[in-house]
Amino acid sequence: MSAPLVLDLREERIDTLEDFWDAVSGPLALPDWFGRNLDAWWDTIGTGHISSVIDAADPLVIQARRAGLFAPGNRDGAVLAQLLGESAHARLDLDD
Repeated sequence: MSAPLVLDLREERIDTLEDFWDAVSGPLALPDWFGRNLDAWWDTIGTGHISSVIDAADPLVIQARRAGLFAPGNRDGAVLAQLLGESAHARLDLDD
């Protein structure tokens, strides 16, 4: 059985999807060819075989603040949060 992997982004300034990709790429060992878009993210957390770090974790837990990308009304953040909510192997925990 896999162990959870917690990626704490609460101290990071995450205002855009680009900021999010920058923050997760290194710690989650996303390859250089990773698409840096929501379709590629879904493939990564849903299908697997893109990041050995993510594949080894169950679940991947991303902790972030309810600000910037994840502020109420931010469309990109809402879509990203929805994808993480629909994944069987990842989730988003938001702090105020």
